[in-house]
Formats: sequence, structure tokens, C-alpha cells
Amino acid sequence: MQISANAFNSGIGTIQAGQRRVDQAAAEIAGGIIAGPQQATQTPVPNQVNPPPEAAGQGRADLADSLVALRVGQNEAQAGARVVRTADEMLGTLIDTKA
Repeated sequence: MQISANAFNSGIGTIQAGQRRVDQAAAEIAGGIIAGPQQATQTPVPNQVNPPPEAAGQGRADLADSLVALRVGQNEAQAGARVVRTADEMLGTLIDTKA
């Protein structure tokens, strides 16, 4: 009896894609915190406490996009884990039925 591993491969591929998305989003978040918002039109003022509103708005949008991507990656990995779990249960049921 030969059983195709398509469900397992699909689940593993989805988990890996979710992990890549989480890694990329986390790197973007960490890079944004370390680098800070970019100011293209003004030169940085030493010891400036409050950045200009346009610079802060751009940083928030990038952070929001990265946080959304982080959550999407988490959900993608969880969905892949559910696919693998279901395929494992189905395989166990098939083996129990055959035996």
C-alpha cells in the first residue's frame, strides 16, 4: 500500500513559508527600531526629542505593516501545522483500518 505524502509536503511547505514571513517581518521591525525613521528633507538635529510628524508617520506605517506581516506569518505557520496534524490523523486512521 503506497500513500502519497502530498498533504504532509503541503503542510510543511506552509509552515516554512510562515516561518520565512515571520523572520522577515521581525527583521524589518528590529531594523526599524535600530535605524529609526528616515528624514530625507531635514538634517537631523542633535538631541532632538520629538521627530517631525512626517517622519514619525512613515515609521508607524512601516511598523504597522511589519506587525501585520508578523501575524499573517504566525497564522500561516499554524495553518500548516493543522494540515500536518490532520494528515497524520488520516494516516493513522488508514493504518488502523488496514490492520
